Amino acid sequence: MSPLSATGRALITTFGLGFMRPISGTWGSLPPLLAAFALLLVGQTSNWLWYAVMAGFVLIFSAACVLWGDAAEHAFGKKDPGQVVADETAGMAVVLLFVPRINMDRPLHAALLLLSAFVIWRLADIIKPWPANGLQRIRGGWGILIDDLVAALYAGIAVLILGRLIN
Repeated sequence: MSPLSATGRALITTFGLGFMRPISGTWGSLPPLLAAFALLLVGQTSNWLWYAVMAGFVLIFSAACVLWGDAAEHAFGKKDPGQVVADETAGMAVVLLFVPRINMDRPLHAALLLLSAFVIWRLADIIKPWPANGLQRIRGGWGILIDDLVAALYAGIAVLILGRLIN
């Protein structure tokens, strides 16, 4: 196994957010949320741009988990170490892919939905509903990532339903 490179360390800790204790997973979830608010603030909530930005987060930080997960576990000395938050970054972006576009034309409405998405995601990530909880047993980077992606799907569905209900 190769050591954790500087690039790998930067990406897998979401540029150091994983070192912010005690709630590193919450810190790691913020970059996609902040990007969503930035898009909202500048009025760029068109479908293609929103999906491109969020998909970029999912792809980059999922790849970081898969590529450097084993090295990170070795470097930090435990399975799915707290410093690794690329999975939370990718998971939050997955949830934001579910935000109904119909809710984005009213900024206050959109902001409340984005904050709700964040809370729902953090709860799903902490609770890890079945089968996400069992997927943590997978070894290496896939084990770091896949449980969060499954929890993100649950949270995303809840956000989609909430967005449709409050429209």
